[in-house]
Amino acid sequence: MLFFTVLRAAAGLLLGFFLAASACTAAGAKEAGPESTLHITEAQWQALDTPGFTVPPPTLDSAALPGAWQPVELPHALPVALLRQAASAIAPAGTARITWYRVSVPALAAGAGPMALYGARVKTNGTVAVYADGQLVHRAQLQGPLWDSTRTPLWVLLEGEGSGKPPREILVRLEHTRATQVALSSLWLGPAEALSGRHHLRKWLQLDLPALFSAAFLAIGVFAFFVWLRRRQATGYLLFFVLAVTSFARSLHFYVDLPVANDWFAWLTVNSLLWLITVVHFSLGQLHGRPLIWLTRALVVSTSLIGLLTLPALATLPNTPKVTPLIYAFAMLMSTTVAVAGGIKSWRSSAEGRLVAVGIGVCTALGAVDWLLQNNFISPEGWYLSAYTNAITFSVFGYLMNRRYVGAIADVEKNNAQLEQRLQARETELAASYERLREAEQRQTLSQERQRLTQDMHDGLGSSLVSALRVVEGGRVSEAEVAEVLKGCIDDLKLTIDSMEPVEADLLLLLATLRFRLGPRLASAGITLRWEVVDVPPLDWLDPRNALHILRILQEAFANILKHTQASEIRVATGSGNGGVTVTITDNGPGFSLESGLKKGGMGLHNQLRRARSIGAELRWDGQGPGTRLNLWLPEKRRPA
Repeated sequence: MLFFTVLRAAAGLLLGFFLAASACTAAGAKEAGPESTLHITEAQWQALDTPGFTVPPPTLDSAALPGAWQPVELPHALPVALLRQAASAIAPAGTARITWYRVSVPALAAGAGPMALYGARVKTNGTVAVYADGQLVHRAQLQGPLWDSTRTPLWVLLEGEGSGKPPREILVRLEHTRATQVALSSLWLGPAEALSGRHHLRKWLQLDLPALFSAAFLAIGVFAFFVWLRRRQATGYLLFFVLAVTSFARSLHFYVDLPVANDWFAWLTVNSLLWLITVVHFSLGQLHGRPLIWLTRALVVSTSLIGLLTLPALATLPNTPKVTPLIYAFAMLMSTTVAVAGGIKSWRSSAEGRLVAVGIGVCTALGAVDWLLQNNFISPEGWYLSAYTNAITFSVFGYLMNRRYVGAIADVEKNNAQLEQRLQARETELAASYERLREAEQRQTLSQERQRLTQDMHDGLGSSLVSALRVVEGGRVSEAEVAEVLKGCIDDLKLTIDSMEPVEADLLLLLATLRFRLGPRLASAGITLRWEVVDVPPLDWLDPRNALHILRILQEAFANILKHTQASEIRVATGSGNGGVTVTITDNGPGFSLESGLKKGGMGLHNQLRRARSIGAELRWDGQGPGTRLNLWLPEKRRPA
């Protein structure tokens, strides 16, 4: 979102500047009519050789200059010999040269405010000085970056001539090296208020607006760099950052106040163009995915070689500005090759690559126009169009970033929709599976309960009823004995019902149920029940099935005491230790031998042992007398089967 915020802010600033400049120009034209300004298109000129660069004198009479004046029409641009200029960069330094332009100003009405002299462009690589009626009114000593002079329009306030009084004669002094040709646009003379709109609009379009584009491009590049730090696999963001940095270095002439030495400034701004082309080539290769090894090697070798030859520390080419036109011509060839080769590779494989190739072609065309303008092949009043290559590069790569960002959001939304559909389908499937599992579990639980009840009815109540029936049919028992058998059957039925009640892992609740059921029988038999039960840990495995096993074991113990002993007292106690819970039943009868009881085929004892093993418990008897002691140990945690 930061990318779009900065982009919208930059667009708003550009629109505001454009409207402000347009309003300023319109206001200046409205307040001062055309009769108050003079458009100077005719002048005289001459060129004088000098031993070297000199300081312009504060006053100068044109009559003191040689009389070799020649008429010339403005704008004036002398033809440039590029090879001779480049050769002079390697040869020893020669003499300097001063080109003079003299303008005779016709009668012009005085204005209410100060007068101003405006020119769209002045090209030189030395001092620019302007004299009005012999007085030095303007001096620009170009000791810093020389590249700004061709883009900065000439603006001279003639305040020293009085309030609104126009001068009669204007001299323009352009100092330069001998092999360098100068250029001068037509001039405008008039009230400063009338001409300020032209000056500000030209300056804004040639300096301020490109500087704004360059700064915005760099800001987005820094943002892309921080994105790359978090996503190292996305090398496109790193290339975008390098592209923004090299583009900013290429545009340093828009920031002439930077403290950079002239030689290093020239080296940086010239070579950054080659770096920019190389980085664009790498970006284009990443888009179409079809490497051009020969072109990549040629670009890297050429860029490195030119960078070394123009390096100020090596002094191979002492004066880089003089060979710059040839380097720029080579850069245009490189850029054209990159655009054509990348466009061919991207023709069928990458729409983004085709867009970048077209952008490179447009930037190359704008650079070619500037090259012709800089080398005096076209009118010096033309516009520098390469200043807007930053805008084109920023727009192309910004569009690609926006396209990928929107595409990534669309992919995420599509994936989220697909995941949501799959999740809903899986939830529906899981719900149906859970319903089937719950029904199966209910059926299994019912089946297990039927089996358990059937087995318990068969082993307990059913067996007792069959035995009683056979005894009754044989006529071998009395009514009291039959009643006793039926009471036992009823106790079995009650225990089976009690086992189905939830005990929530509480053994004491289960024992209380047993006491409630068997207490009346013990009391009727004249047996005292001593209840010495204490709190014990809960048994988390105590479910209805296991509860019935415990009840059966304890019921059988009480039945054996009633049938086979003459005990008058039964003690029931609980305890805990060794990872389990202990239930102890002790009577005061004569005792018995466990071995003899098992040998005689006691099914009750065998059933007790079988039930204890089924729940992981341990059952022991001590019948050595006096009395019999049954010890049932139950584990706190159920052992795995």
